[in-house]
Amino acid sequence: KVPVEHLNYDYIRNSKDAKYLEKVLAVLRSGDEGIYPHLIRFCETHLEKLDPRSRALRRENPVATATCVQDDEWRQIVDDLMTWEKDMKMAEASQQQQQLFVAENIPPVRGSNCPVSFCKNPLPKKGKSSSKHPRPRDYREWDKFDVETECEKINQSVKNEPPAKINNSCLKIKTQVDASLLTEREKLHLANNEKILGNEAFVARDYEEAVAYYSRSLSIIPTVAAYNNRAQAEIKLQHWHRALKDCQSVLELEAGNIKALLRRATAYHHMDQFQMAAEDLRVVLKEEPNNPAATKLLTETEKKLSESQPVKQSKRIIIQEVEEEDHSKARPVELTQPVGGEKRSAAPADRGDMGNAQKKPHGRGGGGPHPESNNTHHGHWKSRGSSDQSPEAKGPSGGATAGATVDLDAPSGALPPPLARLKNEGNLLFKNGQFAEALEKYSAAIRGYGDSGIDSPEDLCILHSNRAACYLKDGNSQDCIQDCTKALELQPFSLKPLLRRAMAYESLERYRKAYVDYKTVLQIDTSVQAAHDAVNRITRVLIDQDGADWREKLPDIPLVPLSAQQHRREEPPSAEALKARAEREARDAERRAEVRFGSLKQEGNDFVKKGQYQDALGKYTDCLTLKPGECAIYTNRALCFLKLERFADAKQDCDAALKLEPNNKKAFYRRALAHKGLKDYLACSSDLQEVLQLDPNVQEAEKELEEVTALLRESLARASPAKARKSVPIAEVEDDEETPSVPNSDSSCKEDELSVNLHPRNAYEFGQALSAACSSGNTAAGADLLTSTAPETLPQLLSSQLDAQTIIFIMQSLDSHLLHKDPNLVYQHLNYLHTTKRFLVAQMMLKKEERHLMAELFEHLSAVESSEFSRNDVQNLANKYI
Repeated sequence: KVPVEHLNYDYIRNSKDAKYLEKVLAVLRSGDEGIYPHLIRFCETHLEKLDPRSRALRRENPVATATCVQDDEWRQIVDDLMTWEKDMKMAEASQQQQQLFVAENIPPVRGSNCPVSFCKNPLPKKGKSSSKHPRPRDYREWDKFDVETECEKINQSVKNEPPAKINNSCLKIKTQVDASLLTEREKLHLANNEKILGNEAFVARDYEEAVAYYSRSLSIIPTVAAYNNRAQAEIKLQHWHRALKDCQSVLELEAGNIKALLRRATAYHHMDQFQMAAEDLRVVLKEEPNNPAATKLLTETEKKLSESQPVKQSKRIIIQEVEEEDHSKARPVELTQPVGGEKRSAAPADRGDMGNAQKKPHGRGGGGPHPESNNTHHGHWKSRGSSDQSPEAKGPSGGATAGATVDLDAPSGALPPPLARLKNEGNLLFKNGQFAEALEKYSAAIRGYGDSGIDSPEDLCILHSNRAACYLKDGNSQDCIQDCTKALELQPFSLKPLLRRAMAYESLERYRKAYVDYKTVLQIDTSVQAAHDAVNRITRVLIDQDGADWREKLPDIPLVPLSAQQHRREEPPSAEALKARAEREARDAERRAEVRFGSLKQEGNDFVKKGQYQDALGKYTDCLTLKPGECAIYTNRALCFLKLERFADAKQDCDAALKLEPNNKKAFYRRALAHKGLKDYLACSSDLQEVLQLDPNVQEAEKELEEVTALLRESLARASPAKARKSVPIAEVEDDEETPSVPNSDSSCKEDELSVNLHPRNAYEFGQALSAACSSGNTAAGADLLTSTAPETLPQLLSSQLDAQTIIFIMQSLDSHLLHKDPNLVYQHLNYLHTTKRFLVAQMMLKKEERHLMAELFEHLSAVESSEFSRNDVQNLANKYI
């Protein structure tokens, strides 16, 4: 019953109880107290704000009939229905006529070679015998029956049958699924279903369909199992690069995954990258020594590795003999010396006999130079840590730098972090032999360079030179020449672009231009042995081609200035040069640190926007290692600590920020929140007052100050000695009043303590203890059990054992024993209890009296004054139970 006084605007406006407002709205709609349309609409609007899904707001729409529309419109609807019915009948008739033709195009059943066929002749009707039905043989005919002749007839008919036709025009399965409107649980369920379909297709050996279903599953939720399964399907289809990418994705999600390592090793093995395959297989066997597949594959890989090594040794001997035969005065060839940006042993693999001109282009894995790497062309530099396969961050001239080291993750030069990341990824792909993928990375970096508007010809020269190396590896000599020319326009007389362009010219049999580039390389650095070999080889070709006057037909060889000649730089530098070099290196290091700092700060800010505070914390910590005196980083990291409820760490960061900037508002405000989390309300109030003194317009600080002032008063009131003395006898009186309610409570508790385990170690022991207390009706033991249990672990401990009787027992234990002792613990238990798996099912089984007991518990809880929850919070929680 709703009092008449409640049917007014003020009461409805101030009401927060959605259930009660539904009753008020029902009274207003009934018209018992009068009809007030405007008041009804006002009540509906306010109820919609409190509970948009309220049943009282639902309106029934009557079913549309002929009287609801005009005659012309109704006539149009009837005509459309008649037309549709006629079209359906015609379509059905045409489908029956084409059934014989459709039967020929039906694809075979998956996993078999038998096509699905329909019977062209319908079955005869009952009661009519077919005239073509064979009559049974007479006994005298069986005496003349020849088994061999009949078998030959059957075999001949089988041979003359046409082959089964397979329909290849079926629609392809879409590999992407739009799951943006689904919940996380629905996405997980749908992704699992798509993965199961992929497993079925894989078992039936339909690997293309399996890849499609695994791709659909990954488009919904990327999982380790789906990536692993798709990698195996790609291996079956011999798509090695795709399988390699899927294995990489698995290892990024779960480092050390055995299946991913084994399948990546399989892909490497078929891509002839035996060394990398062997490394993965050794890791697998370290974890699983008895893995038969890994053992077998490792044996084959090591065998092929051993077979490939002697071939290289024999080619090295041929090179040495030709050098000694043609150049008696030349320096001896060192087999381990890196020349021309590549290993010395790699040259003969593509050159063959040194007396013949090279006519085949550099193929994948051939003897082309690697991208800008830390190789040097002087033998005495190799001991300083030069590498022959790692991409390099080079100096302005494009040549190698003595003593340089490689850092694939560091930004290079003046490139922005995204472009530097693309370049480093391309270097790593090139190092792994994935030249096509490296080419895409370098191309993307070059396009991004043009859009970024920066001016750094050194970095753009390196990008074009690296992409030229990829073109040379793929045999695309024409594009290699174009990129090398662009690199030389940016940085004239760069060693690597000249050497690569010379190789590309030679592969296209443009020997004159190749000769000019090789001679230019030797002017820059006379120790490049590959250029010496190429000049001697091309000289013989040009003599055979143009005769004794071959020099006159050569283009002009450019004169290299002394500043670009590397062999002239071997003199020890002066003190001024050393000082200038140190200053330049310091500026470069500072610039790289600045770029790295900006990149880490931006990544941390992006993580904060996404709510990934733990990841942002790591980025901000790395920023502080680069710049310990940056105040903004301390305040940003303090925000992450606050979100992670690490209030002491947040306070320390705010203190450090205030030492750097004593009037920083953010530092004062976030330190106030840290003090609030640590329940130091007095210090919190002091910091908030500092914020308002610096800027009185900060509304968040005003709200927090009001709330903290109230909390401070409550804490002071609770800390008064008079009330502290009163709280002890009240608790004892309540215990005395409850004791007589249960006969022989002391003896029963002692008996139950022997049978109820109040400190269970797992879900099974918790279920046994709760069942024992529930069966004996010992709510005191149930309350003790709940007191010793963390609220957040309650759903896992109850799991699928929850039923209606258990819910009521928990409610009684909380109401009768825990509510007056620790209402905050009661609220926390209720806040986690309804998240248990079977809660909704058990809730449906509750009786009316049991629901009344639950309502009483929430009424008692709402009457309690607490700083951790409000009456509105209790009411919202009650809506999930009642």
